[in-house]
Amino acid sequence: MKTLLLTGSQLATAAKLIQQGELVAFPTETVYGLGADATNVAAVKKVYQAKGRPSDNPLIVTVSKVSMVEKYVQPLSTDAKKLIDQFWPGSLTMIFKLKPNALSKTVTGGLTTAAFRFPNNQLTLDLITQAGVPIVGPSANTSGKPSPTTAQHVYHDLNGKIAAIVDDGPTTVGVESTVLDMSVDTPSILRPGAVTKEDIEAVIHRPVVDELHHVGMSQTPKAPGMKYKHYAPDAQVYIVDPDDDWQAVANWIAAHDQPVGVMAFDDVIKTINWPQNADVISIGTDAKTAAHDLFAELRDFDNHKQYKVVFAQGLKPTGIAEAYMNRLNKSAGQMHFKQL
Repeated sequence: MKTLLLTGSQLATAAKLIQQGELVAFPTETVYGLGADATNVAAVKKVYQAKGRPSDNPLIVTVSKVSMVEKYVQPLSTDAKKLIDQFWPGSLTMIFKLKPNALSKTVTGGLTTAAFRFPNNQLTLDLITQAGVPIVGPSANTSGKPSPTTAQHVYHDLNGKIAAIVDDGPTTVGVESTVLDMSVDTPSILRPGAVTKEDIEAVIHRPVVDELHHVGMSQTPKAPGMKYKHYAPDAQVYIVDPDDDWQAVANWIAAHDQPVGVMAFDDVIKTINWPQNADVISIGTDAKTAAHDLFAELRDFDNHKQYKVVFAQGLKPTGIAEAYMNRLNKSAGQMHFKQL
């Protein structure tokens, strides 16, 4: 299969491919997604095959209007409507209880709930509208690898495995959407993102649970990223915690005869005497730039196979830094510099 690189002026081609049961990668403000007709079981199965994704890892359903959600789910609560009004289109995915047999178990992972997303990207909203169906939208990458924030990242992983990629340049947020479970009595964040616990509580005026980011291997996750290893380059990533000594990191690198990657803020980079075998990459100046750059920089190191170790700056998990640390911890497999 030849994978087409399409521009925004070629959405009609992309929409036709979706209607024909093919896979099309699409842009959002967070990361690029891998789209297939959510009502076509054969097409959805292709998504798992192309990504190498476990079949019990449910897929997010991406829509271009609220009525698409209402067609499949039980009546929306008052709180859900408030959140939709405030954050859609945007970086908030919500899990709702489904009407009986509304969506295939291939989409839901066998659950009676499904996650819905209304992205803040006009090209993708137009694509869904033209296709006339909601589309599943996991990240458009090989399962377990860093998520794609450019069309070129998608092409690297999935060239020859999918029909097309709609290129809208680099994404603006850089980490996946917040996933909020609205199918339970107390709304619960299953995956942190740009929309924070505080943002949500300010709208619904009641507490939100923010501690449910992982499930055991015998359980079916309600949201992506809760069970399997994610976002990992071939190199072993180690987190340098806020109280760690960066000069000690530099000394460790100097004592090892191999290229070592470093991802850090500008103020760290300029204050340390780095050895020649340290390849130091900036992740900007704050949590927002760190989150935006994380996957792209991990992929950059992954493209150069000589790296066996990468050190990445850890942050206190508040605001969008919580999303950054959630992805970084999964990428590192919870490994920290102080464990070396």
